Amino acid sequence: MAVETKFVVVRKGEEKMTFANKKEADAYDKMLDMADAFTDWLLQSELEIDESLAENIALRLAEQKDTVQHILRTSKLPEEEAVKAPVAQTEEPAVTENEEAAEETTEEPAAAPAPKKTRAVKAA
Repeated sequence: MAVETKFVVVRKGEEKMTFANKKEADAYDKMLDMADAFTDWLLQSELEIDESLAENIALRLAEQKDTVQHILRTSKLPEEEAVKAPVAQTEEPAVTENEEAAEETTEEPAAAPAPKKTRAVKAA
C-alpha cells in the first residue's frame, strides 16, 4: 500500500485547495490571508461595494501581488512578458559524460555579472 501526504488549506471549515507539498500550501494560505486583509480594507473604505465584489477584487489583488507591487513602485504597468503567469520551471535534462566533455570544450568564458543598481532610501 502506498502512503501519500497531502496538504489541505482549510478556511472557515471549508477545504479550499489540496497540495502535494507544504511550500505550495503555505504560499496559497498566505495569498488567502492577503486577500482577507484586502477585503477588510475595501469594506472599510468609503466605496459602496458589496462584500462579494470586495472579496473578488481582493482575491485578484492578492493573486497578482507582483504586478500590484510593480505598479505601486513605478506607477506603470509591467512589461507584457512580466504580466503573464510564470511558467513552471523544469529540471534540465540529464547530460551524459560525452555531452558534458563536448560542452566543456566549446563553452565560452562567462561574462562578468552586471553591477547591482542601488536605490536611495529616505529616512522616516
